[in-house]
Amino acid sequence: MNRRIFLEGAAATALLATAARGSSADAADFGFSPHATGLENTRALQRAVDRTGTIIVSQPGTYQIAGTVYIGGNTSLIFENNVFLRKVAEQGTFTHVLLNKGALTRTYDEHIAVSGLQLIVNGVDVRNWQVYGLHGQIAFFYVRDLRIERFRCLDGGPLQFVIHVCTFEDLTIDDIHIQGLKDGVHLGRGKRFAIRNGVFETGDDAIALNGHDYAVGNPELGWIEDGVVENMHDLPNPKRQIGYFCRIVAGAWSDWRPGMEVRQSDTVVSGGRLYRVQANPDGTVYQSVTRPVHESGAVVLDGINWGVVQNDVTYTAGVRNVVFRDVILEKVRIAFSVHFGNDKYSRSYYPGATVPRQEKLVFDNVRILHDSPTDFLQVRTPVDVLSIASCSLRDNGITFESNTAIGDYGKTRIGMTGCIFGKRGALDLVVNKIPRKLISLKTEGSVELSDDFSARVMPGEGSIVVDSDLTGLRK
Repeated sequence: MNRRIFLEGAAATALLATAARGSSADAADFGFSPHATGLENTRALQRAVDRTGTIIVSQPGTYQIAGTVYIGGNTSLIFENNVFLRKVAEQGTFTHVLLNKGALTRTYDEHIAVSGLQLIVNGVDVRNWQVYGLHGQIAFFYVRDLRIERFRCLDGGPLQFVIHVCTFEDLTIDDIHIQGLKDGVHLGRGKRFAIRNGVFETGDDAIALNGHDYAVGNPELGWIEDGVVENMHDLPNPKRQIGYFCRIVAGAWSDWRPGMEVRQSDTVVSGGRLYRVQANPDGTVYQSVTRPVHESGAVVLDGINWGVVQNDVTYTAGVRNVVFRDVILEKVRIAFSVHFGNDKYSRSYYPGATVPRQEKLVFDNVRILHDSPTDFLQVRTPVDVLSIASCSLRDNGITFESNTAIGDYGKTRIGMTGCIFGKRGALDLVVNKIPRKLISLKTEGSVELSDDFSARVMPGEGSIVVDSDLTGLRK
């Protein structure tokens, strides 16, 4: 008996079109259209990416999208020229335009590429948690081999990060232009990454490397390591003037113990898991008497809302082995903040915890184009080495400040090679505000553009050992 298989509607069209093309498919074959509603397009694009392989959006136009599309492993989603995705709240507001499927179960998705996406936020800028702490317009959590390229978003809002990736291995973000009021690219823990060829006009951080973070800022905690950030241009954003070009955040916490005092965003280790206080940022201090032991979600104990963060234990977080290269800074703000938080939103370092030391940060050919007296580097954590090469500074020095929670910030070695100093008059090159802090400064091959330039260091209650070729510092 002959068996006949009848395929009807869009499914038949899609399968026949796919067979004709081989390994790729056009999203139009699944009903994705500039003329469809946001709900229709959300369902159509979901059907397309569910087949995996290469999905192409080839027809130019603006496509409404009214919900999150979940993308799995071994999938490339390619938007060709003059294709735009526009968020619309047809069935209510939503957070992510794209989210990897494994984010919901904390299982790794591998080999994902998103190319050519031009996103219009259209005021749909909210934090409706699917994964607590994850709120990128496009977001990925538990991914290996992720590539985002030729990405544009020019209307980011004040609540959501534009690109948000946490718990990753092998990440490439290449050729991006982001304008908006919140962070441009926000990373949580992960290893091996490259962020290249970017233009930013952000009201908050252009790039955030937040090993530690606010409780609402990242879903997991740990180290961000082995990366490069290169060919970046930071432009002024007159609508909002906070943040840094790059925020580099460390943190540390301890084992839970009865009677300990905690506050919003504090973390503890208990029973092989990490728990965080998820509360209002109102400065309330809680006393924890009952050990958190639940395996998932959030439970209130002693009036404390404890959320499970992750099942692998680490006691420290931070950033190490990262190179910043070929960066042009026009926006007036602190360029790089090596950061501990200690306010009502987050206490990065819990008193008595193991002190985290951020390691081997390199700054190569960073050029500051404004004349405002802002720090090139503001350092609030222990860091071993700061390597600064071929950078062009004006009224921009390095300041070390205390978090007040740590007694010993250790020694920091600063090497400056071939840097250009464009200030007229005296420059406070290194200012120390940390008692007993030890700093070693070495400069060589320096270029002074003004005959009346001089550099000086301010050791405060610490000590700065200088070996320098700069006027005012050379012996």
